[in-house]
Amino acid sequence: MSGTASQHTDVDGVNGGVGLTALLVAAARAIETYRHDSLAQDVHAEHFVRAAPACEHWPVRIEQVPDGDADPLWGRFARYFGLRTRTLDDFLLRSVGTGARQVVLLGAGLDTRAFRLDLPSDCVVFEIDRAGVLAFKQQVLTDVSAAPKVTRVPVPVDLRADWVGALTTSGFEPAVPSVWLAEGLLFYLPGSVETYLINTVDRLTTAGSALAFEAKLEKDLLAYRDSAIYTATRERIGIDLLHLFDKGPRPDSAGDLTAKGWSTAMHTPFDFTRLHGRGPLPEPNDALEGNRWVFAHRPRP
Repeated sequence: MSGTASQHTDVDGVNGGVGLTALLVAAARAIETYRHDSLAQDVHAEHFVRAAPACEHWPVRIEQVPDGDADPLWGRFARYFGLRTRTLDDFLLRSVGTGARQVVLLGAGLDTRAFRLDLPSDCVVFEIDRAGVLAFKQQVLTDVSAAPKVTRVPVPVDLRADWVGALTTSGFEPAVPSVWLAEGLLFYLPGSVETYLINTVDRLTTAGSALAFEAKLEKDLLAYRDSAIYTATRERIGIDLLHLFDKGPRPDSAGDLTAKGWSTAMHTPFDFTRLHGRGPLPEPNDALEGNRWVFAHRPRP
């Protein structure tokens, strides 16, 4: 890769900034895939990790981690991402089971749901992310001859730009029920951008649609700056999540959706740890304490 291309990738791809977090999640999904008690299977995840110079030495199996599940990064944090993947997989499958036929992945990153989930054959999956991220993803998937199980439509656009125009131009139909995922996205965005995004999802959806997103409730993110998860992620793989998160006040997006007539439910990740019998549980100085998973449905008449 030329120096110019490399610099471009650092800016727009997966080798730096928020893009690098997509590789962290991919590594976590790879580790989850090979667990004997796996919650989610993603055979493509390790190929993303191995294809990017920034993480070619990261583990992709828990057996490669000296402290195993006791490791705060590749044990506890990775298991959190595995649990989140499974929870949103289940939400998506339930949503298409009740009639949604369009899937919109906001900040899709290295999501491979179009390749690994058994979605109805008439489903269309729209993947919105920056061009560099989607290009890296496509190259890796092409190299391993991966084929989506349903129609997949990459939408290369920054969420700070006119992503609505790009989505509708790509064939999205607001009159058809849809399911939207914003997985690990909103806390990187300014509060005003989150509010615009939530309002736009409301505007672009019809009855029978659904939305799941992740939020953080803590008033002071820096209160957890010394937590084991943030420290390990920053010192061992160079991802300073607290630097990447937006520090401004967060909107009450769940409340906003409820006010617009959606039915919403908010859960802690630990609720799903208890449901599945595996995953992280609360601990002192816990960076996961303020995390919430929100599930919203636009009722049918």
